[in-house]
Amino acid sequence: MSIRHGLLALLERGPRYGSQLRTEFESRTGSTWPLNVGQVYTTLARLERDGLVAPDGEDTAGHTLYAITASGRTELREWYERPVDRANPPRDELSIKLAMAVGAPGVDIRAVIQSQRHATIKAMQDYTRLKATALAAVESGQSRERDDVAWLLVLEQLIFQTEAEARWLDHCEARLVRLSLPADRRAGEPEPTQAAAGTPAPTATDRLRPARTRRG
Repeated sequence: MSIRHGLLALLERGPRYGSQLRTEFESRTGSTWPLNVGQVYTTLARLERDGLVAPDGEDTAGHTLYAITASGRTELREWYERPVDRANPPRDELSIKLAMAVGAPGVDIRAVIQSQRHATIKAMQDYTRLKATALAAVESGQSRERDDVAWLLVLEQLIFQTEAEARWLDHCEARLVRLSLPADRRAGEPEPTQAAAGTPAPTATDRLRPARTRRG
């Protein structure tokens, strides 16, 4: 998550003070990535050091306002145009947990997978309900449309992410089952696959297909 660029994007709409930026950032993302005021002011200090924002007086309550500079606008435009770098993917706790669980004494890795699958599907269902609420707010026209549309996009990304995670867990379990078979039986078993070799086998996430159809 780029707090740095998120604050620049908010400041492009006009001068803001720290707690105002925090509130607007959380409103835009549905508090998916909550910030504290300390993070905001630390980031503002770095942006000011780099010449991307500058103090812009005070409001009537005495809050110090910050404004984006010309260099900050250039940085923001470049950020929008630049693809997110996947060369150094962020550490994923679930991937690390399963990697460490393989062969760990006293650990039933299939139980770990099953527990995580249950939590992942529950999260997917929760996100789907939140999406229905956000979509209704946008379509009714009785909402802060900019923030609700932004939150809707974040929710949909979270739904796709949890769907992919559930399918990956299914794949991991199938892989472990296959590797536990004797070598002569493995030779005759098809590789656990997704869509690469035709229609994938039904998975735990397929139980949610009616819900995904309803959410549009």
